[in-house]
Amino acid sequence: MEERRERKKRQTREALIRAALELFDAKGYEHTAVREITDAVDVSERTFFRYFASKEDLAVSFTKDWTDTMLAALAARPAQEDPLAAMRAAFRESVRTLAAANDEHDEHGGEGTPTYLLVTRLIDSTPSLLAQQLRYIHERDEEIVGVIAAREGVDPHTDLRPRVLAAVLGGVIALATRSWRTEGCTTVEEMLTAFDRYADQFTPALFGHWT
Repeated sequence: MEERRERKKRQTREALIRAALELFDAKGYEHTAVREITDAVDVSERTFFRYFASKEDLAVSFTKDWTDTMLAALAARPAQEDPLAAMRAAFRESVRTLAAANDEHDEHGGEGTPTYLLVTRLIDSTPSLLAQQLRYIHERDEEIVGVIAAREGVDPHTDLRPRVLAAVLGGVIALATRSWRTEGCTTVEEMLTAFDRYADQFTPALFGHWT
C-alpha cells in the first residue's frame, strides 16, 4: 500500500512538471497560471502546493532532481577512477537516469519535446528562473566539492583541486547544453555527444601550445 501511494505521488509530481513545461513553452512562463497547470492534470491547486512552493520552484525542480542524481552517481563511481573520469561518467549517468524516469512517467510514452529541452528553453528565456537556477547550483557546489574531495581523500578547505574540477565541469556542462539547444538537437544522446565534444578538449586546452 505504501509503495503504491509513493508511486502515485511520483506520478502526480511528474504530471504537474510536464503539464507546466508544456504550458510554459506554448504560452510563456509569465502568462501561465497555477490554475491552468492543475486543470491540465485534473488536480486541485492545493495539491500543486503540496509538491511545489511556486511556479518558480516547479520550473527549477529539474535542476534539483539532476543535482541529487548527479551527487549519488558520483559517490557511487569506482574508487580507481580518476576524478575527471568519475565526474564525466556521473554526469552521463545522471542525465540518462532522469531521461529514463521522465519517459517512464510521460503519458505520451516519451514522445514530443524532451523534458530536458523544455526546461533549458524555459530557463534560458526567463531571467528570474536563470537567476534562481544559478543561485541553486551555487548553493549545491559545496556538496559536489565534498564528494570529490572524499573520493580522493583530500581536505577541500586546503586542497583547491576539487573546487577547480567542479567549476570546470560546470562550465563544460553549460557550454554543451547551450550548444545542444542552439544546434536544434532534441535527444539526450545528442546532449551527451555535445558534452563529450567539449570535455574531450579539457586537457588539450589547458596543457601545451595549441598549434
